Amino acid sequence: MSGTEATAPVPLITVLGASGFVGAGVAAALARRPVRLRLVSRRPAGPPVPEAGRAAVETLRADVTDPEALARAVDGADAVVNVLLNDGGWRAAENDPASEAVNVGVVRGLAAVLRRGNGTGRPPVVVSSGAASQIGVPPDHPIDGSEPDRPETAYDRQKLAAEQALKAATAEGVLRGISLRLPTVFGEATGSGNADRGVVSLMIKRALAGEPIQMWHDGTVRRDLLHVSDVARAVEAALDQPDRLVGGHWVIGSGASPSLGEAFRTVADSVARHTGAPAVPVVCVQPPDHAPVTDFKSVLIDPWRFHAVTGWKPELSLSEGVDRTVAALTVPLP
Repeated sequence: MSGTEATAPVPLITVLGASGFVGAGVAAALARRPVRLRLVSRRPAGPPVPEAGRAAVETLRADVTDPEALARAVDGADAVVNVLLNDGGWRAAENDPASEAVNVGVVRGLAAVLRRGNGTGRPPVVVSSGAASQIGVPPDHPIDGSEPDRPETAYDRQKLAAEQALKAATAEGVLRGISLRLPTVFGEATGSGNADRGVVSLMIKRALAGEPIQMWHDGTVRRDLLHVSDVARAVEAALDQPDRLVGGHWVIGSGASPSLGEAFRTVADSVARHTGAPAVPVVCVQPPDHAPVTDFKSVLIDPWRFHAVTGWKPELSLSEGVDRTVAALTVPLP
């Protein structure tokens, strides 16, 4: 190859929601790659700088529910990762009008923007986060992505509408969409502008405060709990091997689904080891009136379809992930 031969351009990946819990984890993983990385968020947050960082990172503070801000965010992007989550999480979707603008409007807006082109001359790959709970009340057997969708909550209806918009835009040829349906995600926060979310971190904080860990049932309800670093690796796998994934939705999970009683006892024991205090009790309490029926059904996930295409599988066990999260939450911020 001659010295005058042109080299391939460095790909540009835009991450929408880069200051969020999942977004910061995805950004930190992608920052280790030889890419151009544009981190987009409403809140200011410094770029991830891992020890082995190789990416050329730029940050953009923008509200991408605004079409022009969204157009700037994806201008020139070869790939877009959409991991936006409205403030207040999934429960806010019932009463907060802004939720639909974030959960559905951004995907529809992205399709509209890309109909005008993104400056690259080719449809970008768009990896967007969905929810395993989009199917509604889960069956008694493991979910693998082949189930019919009968969403029970406003959040799941919004996530399904966004996924349908992504698939329609893919069929139209304006983007190459991949939906990753996520289970319950937990783990340590990896960026300065985000907070850890979810039931595991909530229970860790209770235990650190010396408070009992509370369950709304007898502890036999099972959940697939996936560490945020494994979610980030799934996004990387989708970006690396998009061709057989484009146009579909793919359920990812740990495939383990421990009972919540077991998971919460793991939390209590880990906090006790890190603090030297006695393990807090795990107790049953009366559920609140707003608890959806899906909170009382076990969720079993078999991510075999995504594994068969990409080779991805989770690396962290529940106990390892909980220990990492507890360690992060017990270390004072500088």
